[in-house]
Amino acid sequence: MSSKNAQAATPAKNVSTSSKLPVQTFRLGRIKAAIWENEADQKKFYNVTFARTYVDDAKAYHDTDSFGRDDLPLVAKLADQAHTFIFTRLAEAKAEA
Repeated sequence: MSSKNAQAATPAKNVSTSSKLPVQTFRLGRIKAAIWENEADQKKFYNVTFARTYVDDAKAYHDTDSFGRDDLPLVAKLADQAHTFIFTRLAEAKAEA
């Protein structure tokens, strides 16, 4: 599976038209977690999206937010990695202030 093709995700419904990229992406096999940095009232906060990459019959790569039973341990590990990344990022920002 080519990681270049797997990175193309369908845009979320509530995303602005700017081409904002995640600040960090973690991947375990076909499961990925993307960490998004946002700002409101001059305060930064983070959101995480999870996706599973699959190949259709036409050999085109797609992402879905649906996970099977065997995907869930990987989602949990990625959630832990994302959690650690966000807390580290917030601690660094607090130390700089």
